[in-house]
Amino acid sequence: MVVMAAREGGATATRHGRAAAPTAMTNGSAAHRATPDRPAPARGRSSLGGRETCCSLYHRAVELVGKRWTGAILLVLLDGPLHFSGIRELVPDLSDRLLSERLKELEAEGIVERRVIDSSPPGVEYAMTRKGLALEPTVRALKSWAHRWLD
Repeated sequence: MVVMAAREGGATATRHGRAAAPTAMTNGSAAHRATPDRPAPARGRSSLGGRETCCSLYHRAVELVGKRWTGAILLVLLDGPLHFSGIRELVPDLSDRLLSERLKELEAEGIVERRVIDSSPPGVEYAMTRKGLALEPTVRALKSWAHRWLD
């Protein structure tokens, strides 16, 4: 009998089409299950010598800032507000479509603020929020690390 698991966990199906019990999946393999002789690790701890499991908030932050071009956008905005065209000029090879998408994501997360400038013609600039500015030590440290280790 062949068992096929769903990509993100959930119910599995046998070759004969019958549903099997749901299973939790982690990176394509079954997650650690508690048994009478092997209790489940404490929340936040693994069975690997008590090492902490990866924090979901940390993972979310890395996924957000680590998206293609996002780090570069943050870096140029740390030096002050910019118009869309200014960001595009300072981040070469970034398409307008992708820049717009990333700015909307950062705005939705409260990291970047879109400001409408009352002028003729009206303008728009993007600036870091307080939440975004809190990323400055991290972004600058990553830049320093890159210059030291990726050069």
